[in-house]
Amino acid sequence: MILFDYWRSSASYRVRIGLNLLGLRYESRPVDLLSGLQRSEENLARNPQGLVPTLAIDGVEITQSLAILEYLNETRSAGWLPVDVTGRAKVRALSYAIAMEIHPICNLRVARYAVSLGGTTIDNWMKHFIEEGVADFEAMLASGSGSWYCHGSSVSLADICLVPQIYNARRWGVDMNRFPTTAAIASRLEVIPAFAAAHPDMARAQP
Repeated sequence: MILFDYWRSSASYRVRIGLNLLGLRYESRPVDLLSGLQRSEENLARNPQGLVPTLAIDGVEITQSLAILEYLNETRSAGWLPVDVTGRAKVRALSYAIAMEIHPICNLRVARYAVSLGGTTIDNWMKHFIEEGVADFEAMLASGSGSWYCHGSSVSLADICLVPQIYNARRWGVDMNRFPTTAAIASRLEVIPAFAAAHPDMARAQP
């Protein structure tokens, strides 16, 4: 099993969490985003979008972090989606609020292009849109029943998406005291060994 990733990529961070939760051993092969290796011929051959992560598993190569996590959920009985259809929809909504709303607009290539047009800085761009997105996420949590996790009584896809996003929020100076429910859940998740071992600092330190 091989994970082509980058230590600070939040999408890669999600997949590392998932693999760790399942206790799956894998080889990490870094793709340096800052030096543009994601657009190399080698990476484009396995990931035509020129992105990370890609997971080589079961004789196939899978791209897009949520697709990878759902594959792991289905093939390894991870239990990251509730058994009831309403619960699954809620967990997906929380997950997508991060992976499909906050993440794309705060992707580094998007932010760099926005800055190139003038009128903002990388720091202002990231902080503005992450704050807006986390505020929305906090409101979504408030509409639920309340839990140790984002939903229900166990780790779900939403929790796996949340922790990397909060890492980015702190990195770009977002005041998480404004979002107490989100911050509390993230703090509880971050100390779980599978989450802690996936942290970018740990990934960066790997040989």
